Amino acid sequence: MPARRHAEVGVLLLGLVLTMAFTGRPDARYVGHFSATPADSNGHPEAWAPIRFGDVERRTQYRLVQQRVQGDSVTVLRAVSDASAAGLAREVRVRPQQRPLLTWRWRVSRVLDRGNARTKDGDDYPARLYVTFDYDPSNLGFLDRVKYNALQALGYDQIPTRALNYIWANRVEKGTVLPNPFTDWVQMVAVESGSTRVGQWVTERRNLRADYRRAFGEAPPPINGIAVMTDTDNTGEAATALYGDIVVRPLADSLR
Repeated sequence: MPARRHAEVGVLLLGLVLTMAFTGRPDARYVGHFSATPADSNGHPEAWAPIRFGDVERRTQYRLVQQRVQGDSVTVLRAVSDASAAGLAREVRVRPQQRPLLTWRWRVSRVLDRGNARTKDGDDYPARLYVTFDYDPSNLGFLDRVKYNALQALGYDQIPTRALNYIWANRVEKGTVLPNPFTDWVQMVAVESGSTRVGQWVTERRNLRADYRRAFGEAPPPINGIAVMTDTDNTGEAATALYGDIVVRPLADSLR
């Protein structure tokens, strides 16, 4: 995956025209309410926009489908990748101080044999979820400001200077936090690793405040984007992933 693709992910996340604004008391809010949408054989869910990469000919295909989940028939988002790459994203506005708990469920068909979170050639995953943050670039150190200005000079108007990327890995231990091979502005969190839970629906619960502080050493700014991506273009492999609803909520909800 060329380095500029990571900048493109953030540009497209930040440049989407549909915004979800959360007001009132801090209760649970859906950022991906796939289960409330009828299955659609013609494309991706409404309010989500594709992330495409001009240097990748084959694109991951996304579709809303019906699946049995814990005995119920539910609409979920299916991603099918065959030596391909593409994502889906939407712009959101969420304050982690109010709703720090991110929950979702997913299922993968396999892990990638040649995937490796520590190398550029292995930067592929059967499933991943991006969270980007509205970080003020004026807070960057000198070298990072140079890099930021260079990207602007290349035509990137809105650049993701802070992002968490939750991944289903296979060569790093579950719970590992490490920089993306292309940029340490994106920190990877291995929420699953290996094939033990392949083929099963797995529910994830992450404390965004705690994960951000662990990754970047400070309190998080507001969230401004969410994306999912199943990509296998670097490894040349194939994988299918299913994504369920994505929700942000107060920590107190984790006790319910």
